[in-house]
Amino acid sequence: MVELTYDEVGATADVVLPPGYHHLRVSRSLGRIDLDVATEILMTWQVQERSGVRQVAGPDRVALGADVTFRFLAQMIPCRVVQVVVEPDLRAFAYGTLPGHPETGEERFELRRDRSTREVTATITAFSNPGTWRTRLVGPAGRVLQRVMTRRYLAAMAP
Repeated sequence: MVELTYDEVGATADVVLPPGYHHLRVSRSLGRIDLDVATEILMTWQVQERSGVRQVAGPDRVALGADVTFRFLAQMIPCRVVQVVVEPDLRAFAYGTLPGHPETGEERFELRRDRSTREVTATITAFSNPGTWRTRLVGPAGRVLQRVMTRRYLAAMAP
C-alpha cells in the first residue's frame, strides 16, 4: 500500500494543528438546512465536483481507507480518506495526501448542527506544505488558490 506523504494523520480533528505547516480553518453558516441532505452532498464527493474538482478514480462514496484521485487544472490529486465521522449532529471526513499530490498534508470537511438553533455550520480545516517543485515555485499564489477553493467548497456544501 502506498504511504501517506505526512505523519500527522487525523490531526485536522484537533483544536491545535501540527506545527511546521500552513494552517487553514474556515467556517460558514449554511442556515437551518437538512443535515442528512447536506451529508449526502458531502459524502458523495459532490462538494469537490461542484467546486470544479473532478473525481477520476476511487469509490462513489467516502469510505475510511479509500484512495481517491481528483483532477484540477490538469493536476492529478491523489488522496486517502483517513477519517470519517458520523454522529447525530456532526458529519465529517478528512483525506490526506498521497505521492504525486501537489501538497503534503490533510484536509477535513465538516458539517456540524447546533442542537439548540438547528443551524448547520460547514468547516474546512487543513494543514499543508508544498509537495512538489511546481507548488513550491508558485509560492504565495498556491495559498491564494487554496483560499479560493476553500470558499468554493464551503458554498458547495449547501443543498
